[in-house]
Amino acid sequence: MANENEDLNEGLHVVNEEEEEENALDYHQNRMPLSTFYDLVPEERSGHVAVTCGSYMYILGGYKNAAVQGYNDFYLPREELWIYSMETGRWHYIPDLNYSRSKMFYILKLGTKDKILHWERVKDFKGVPPSPKDKLGCWVYKNKLIFFGGYGYQPREQYHGSFEFDESSFWNASHPRGWNNHVHFIDLETFTWYQPITKGKAPSPRAAHACATIGNQGYVFGGRYQDARTNDLYYLDLDTWEWNEVIQSPDQIPVGRSWHSLTTISNDHLFLFGGFTTDKQPLSDAWIYSVSKNEWLKVEHQYSDRPRLWHSACTSNEAEVIVFGGCANNLLARQQAAHSNDILIFSVQPKSLVGLCLEAVIHYKEMLAHIWDCLPKHLLLNINQRAGSSNTSGS
Repeated sequence: MANENEDLNEGLHVVNEEEEEENALDYHQNRMPLSTFYDLVPEERSGHVAVTCGSYMYILGGYKNAAVQGYNDFYLPREELWIYSMETGRWHYIPDLNYSRSKMFYILKLGTKDKILHWERVKDFKGVPPSPKDKLGCWVYKNKLIFFGGYGYQPREQYHGSFEFDESSFWNASHPRGWNNHVHFIDLETFTWYQPITKGKAPSPRAAHACATIGNQGYVFGGRYQDARTNDLYYLDLDTWEWNEVIQSPDQIPVGRSWHSLTTISNDHLFLFGGFTTDKQPLSDAWIYSVSKNEWLKVEHQYSDRPRLWHSACTSNEAEVIVFGGCANNLLARQQAAHSNDILIFSVQPKSLVGLCLEAVIHYKEMLAHIWDCLPKHLLLNINQRAGSSNTSGS
């Protein structure tokens, strides 16, 4: 399960849906005690997805080490959703989303009036969807989800772009896999799939790259193609569908990598963290890229001894980059993967005045707590959530 591009195909067992359900039941019966869930800390994992909405980060999926029927890792339950408050630093656990086994497209409704999260199946798709793949990138722009690249099966339909077979996947002659540089998007109003005809020099086919959006430009950095992990930088104009390669200065540029994260932190800056090198070394370095200056700045930080790959990264309302999970060692080696459930917080922009004041009030709690009741109720609630108090009356 852990292989980036089927590097460990020899002896790999392909699990169908029925066997996955059986394995999942076996895992549930032998997993950690329920008391751990009430501590509200998710299990360690890699390969999950994280998105933000307001002041919350939502975590779904991934896999971890688990001895189930002879396997050393196991996909985490797909009906579990974890929610992390970026204001209070606390987790909330949603145990059952009534998630179907179907491979159709689903939307998780976050703004429901009854405050109950549930999946809604999207029916009656139009257009031709992408070929099955993973480790692809995604941009969000003008009510569209735009997907780029990935690793998977050869398309049956005629697609614009390139597909290159991975020769190491030929062991599975009926379903060989490879890399592609296809661009697809789905219109979220009509639920119609499109493949635009792009212009300009497109990036090479790749997988496990990282994408981020600034304005109408969709950036992609790095990724794996064949045996190399690249450090090239491209952006796609999401209005005209024209590719542009960014010529970077060789003096100071991040090393080539895959399984890293690229996060938008301002209208002019991207934040790069972690990943996995061509010589299979996990990374802990952090960089900020300035679009206007076309330059990389290496960032000194407190997590230099905590490498991460195949993690997630999101930006908070306080312009912090919040990294969750990932793996800390060579995920492709025949050894137990060091999956993580740590939260790493990078402060890359000055905090807001409100945020600074709230931190000061909590820091001097013993001195100021007796006058907290004078605060507006919404501020008092915020402070008590951060400080762990139950007094939420306020003025």
